[in-house]
Amino acid sequence: MFESSYLNKVYNELLIKSKNEPEFLQAVEEFLKSIDLIIQDHPDIEKYSIVERIVEPERIIMFRVPWVDDNNEIKVNRGFRVQFNSAIGPYKGGIRFDKSVTLSIMKFLGFEQMFKNSLTGLPMGGGKGGSDFSPTGKSDHEIMRFCQSFMSELYRHIGADLDVPAGDFGVGAREIGYLFGYYKKLKNEFTGAFTGKGLSFGGSLVRREATGYGVCYFAEEILKNIKNDSLKGKRVIVTGSGNVGTYTAMKAVELGAKVIAMSDISGYIYDENGVDVNYVRDIKEKQKKNLDSYLMYQPSCKFVPDYKSVWTIKADIIFPCATQNELGIEEAKKIVANGTMMVCEGANMPTTIEATDYLMDHNILFAPGKAANAGGVATSGLEMSQNSMRFSWTAAEVDSKLHSIMENIFETCYNTAKKVGKEGNLVVGANIAGFLKIYEAMVAEGVI
Repeated sequence: MFESSYLNKVYNELLIKSKNEPEFLQAVEEFLKSIDLIIQDHPDIEKYSIVERIVEPERIIMFRVPWVDDNNEIKVNRGFRVQFNSAIGPYKGGIRFDKSVTLSIMKFLGFEQMFKNSLTGLPMGGGKGGSDFSPTGKSDHEIMRFCQSFMSELYRHIGADLDVPAGDFGVGAREIGYLFGYYKKLKNEFTGAFTGKGLSFGGSLVRREATGYGVCYFAEEILKNIKNDSLKGKRVIVTGSGNVGTYTAMKAVELGAKVIAMSDISGYIYDENGVDVNYVRDIKEKQKKNLDSYLMYQPSCKFVPDYKSVWTIKADIIFPCATQNELGIEEAKKIVANGTMMVCEGANMPTTIEATDYLMDHNILFAPGKAANAGGVATSGLEMSQNSMRFSWTAAEVDSKLHSIMENIFETCYNTAKKVGKEGNLVVGANIAGFLKIYEAMVAEGVI
């Protein structure tokens, strides 16, 4: 599979140990394909068993989460925290609440997170956590009781200088408030042990918008530097209408693009005149409804219940912002046939390896999520800095810092890819650049 016999050996051993973890294996395979290009130039990688160590989490915490619902019935879920690598800083990564959460999902997210965090240039290691609990359909009291039970175990393993969780899918401001509140009670201290907090208790301005904004800033850098172009006038599709998708769409419109289609679990909306992205935000954040309700606001808009068919629409740029592996080889073929110029990932690993290769082989500009969606964790890092200083920056200041970080990430990825003879291949650039910083720290810190 790889040119390096060393990487083949490590991956084959991992296939045996992690045979029931397909998402994790996929993330590792994509990463190893990139660093295969530099193994010969860095003999210390094999000498110090760096790859064997980097694909194995430093710590995995699994625990039961018992809680009582509004009918006084006891429910039990499973909780996770995967602390993958702390070579360059305390573990940092979100918490996901969704019925799809498994150990494989947690490991793949934590693995991707350490390289993403490395790319930001901030001192943050990689981790991820969550539970197979879904907040959908639960009352506020049920969610609070679940969060408190979840935190009654997790609090032992996190802290401002140890592991700093944030929100992720299914964990928004409400959940972060409950989690942090109970952490504060159990530890009897008020520290920056969480990011994504409310503004009234240590949160940062622009944190909610940051991932989506960062995706667009990264896309702008690609267009400017590779195509001498911009988002202005581009027809855009955004899949997923959660936090990332909504703010990606809003920033894209602000930068001059026209969002013609958006999707969620209920289906997709399509309007050649442009979707009202502000109303989509209202539907999602205030009304707590799905996109099928958009028709009540704009009856002339087309709504299709099959959200997977959104790929048939012709657009200049696609932002996959829903979930892992939503874009497979068949979707990639439709995208190429439609003459799309760029795919910029807003979600974590939304494109399969086969689809990624197909898109790049057909000269589609491709931005990997570990680089393009790093704006969220970058702004979490800025929140950590503000908490440490007992200080708050203005929205303009945070946005400016975010923009600079995304510019630097693009430059790092682009220059790294060019240096290894893969100019324009941002997947290779992101993987190698993110890895080298961690690798150097691991060698310096010894075998731990």
